Amino acid sequence: MTTIPPSITYADINEVVLRTLERPRPAYFLLLIGTLTGLLIGGVSWAIQIDVGLGLSGINHPIGWGVYITNFVFWIGIGHAGTLISAVFFLTRAPWRAPVYRAAEAMTVFAVLTAGLFPLLHVGRVWLAYWLIPYPNSRMLWVNFKSPLVWDVFAVSTYLTISVTFFVVGLIPDLASMRDSATGLRKLIYKSLSFGWNFSYQQWLHYARGYLLLAAFATPLVFSVHSIVSWDFAMSLLPGWHTTIFAPYFVAGAIFSGLAMVLTIVIPLRVVFDLKHIITDHVLQSLARVILFTSVIVAYAYTAEFFIAYYSGVDFERSLFYFRAFGEPGSLAPFAEKGKMGFAQIAFGIMVFCNVIAPLPLWRWKIRNNAVALFFIAILINIGMWFERFNIIVSSLMRDFNPANWGQYIPQPVEFGITFGSFGFFFTLFILFTRAMPSVAIAEVKEVLPPPYKYPENHHGN
Repeated sequence: MTTIPPSITYADINEVVLRTLERPRPAYFLLLIGTLTGLLIGGVSWAIQIDVGLGLSGINHPIGWGVYITNFVFWIGIGHAGTLISAVFFLTRAPWRAPVYRAAEAMTVFAVLTAGLFPLLHVGRVWLAYWLIPYPNSRMLWVNFKSPLVWDVFAVSTYLTISVTFFVVGLIPDLASMRDSATGLRKLIYKSLSFGWNFSYQQWLHYARGYLLLAAFATPLVFSVHSIVSWDFAMSLLPGWHTTIFAPYFVAGAIFSGLAMVLTIVIPLRVVFDLKHIITDHVLQSLARVILFTSVIVAYAYTAEFFIAYYSGVDFERSLFYFRAFGEPGSLAPFAEKGKMGFAQIAFGIMVFCNVIAPLPLWRWKIRNNAVALFFIAILINIGMWFERFNIIVSSLMRDFNPANWGQYIPQPVEFGITFGSFGFFFTLFILFTRAMPSVAIAEVKEVLPPPYKYPENHHGN
């Protein structure tokens, strides 16, 4: 089933996509002001934290990882859907990927850049962050290569390198199309960025081979990077973390949240730039089906975690999972007045509702065919996946083996401000991208056109 109506020609695709780069409407600037405001709130919150100190956050002993590491894992997961769509679905020749691949790949790059901010935020004295880099130095410091945190550095940096390369290579034919229709300074910029692309057969041949090679390189990263992120936790001995289910569990959750974010950005893109004939209902339905499939895997993982804890016979595991859902045995208020839910239990409830219950309407075709409903469900999934990461990280640190080490963690306003700023940073980058580059892959979309309609009579398109 093709994703493009047969009445659309090559020239029509050029016209529709390049029209998104013309002078934007006032609503565009209002949206940009909103995202910049969020970014400003995050920047001010970070400045206050630097001035006062990391103690202004809710991080304490024994909860040394809180909202900042939650955000790191969340944003790394968001980036996985872009690589899945651009690489894995490219290798499987899924035709519906073409209209959304460019936006998803841009989302991957911006999400990884956003995630990279949080290790710097978490160290507190960010001006000394270069100490984390392994290089010969007079302090005789070196990193511990047996630590999963070091594995993270290599995995994420490799992932970012491949994603940026994949993204840039895919842009080259479209930049050439922009070069041919632009004038003045814009033409010079696009000419330099298109690297002399002239749409010749030899260039297309080398491009196709190089793109296929990059897709083959990127595909293992979909499964390996978030597996390594999960080992940050699974390699420890803490109850709730030390489990072999974490690698596939984290990968499925990353794809789940990432595809929800793709819907979150693609549906407004479809409306604002009038791309309904390119980003069709069939494309949205296909994304919804994959989301539904991964939601089943995530729900199974939630159930399996509780079963493993029960079946293990380990009292520490059993009590930890009971605490996650219900609080201390015999009480729903571990750190508050009796009769009130603790923050960890609220996070668990939001996680289950948003990730297990909210996607259930997607089983109905009418819901999958309704863009408004899909957008609302995608927002709920993004919220639920953030709380999933928070629940995994914080609850295990709150309850380790020794009751003398038990503690509590309540996120503080500065942490919420920085989190809000991270969303402002991500969406600001994406909004600026839609203004400077084609948010739909022109060359990729043309490939899925039915042959009889590619070159209509007396009509030639680039």
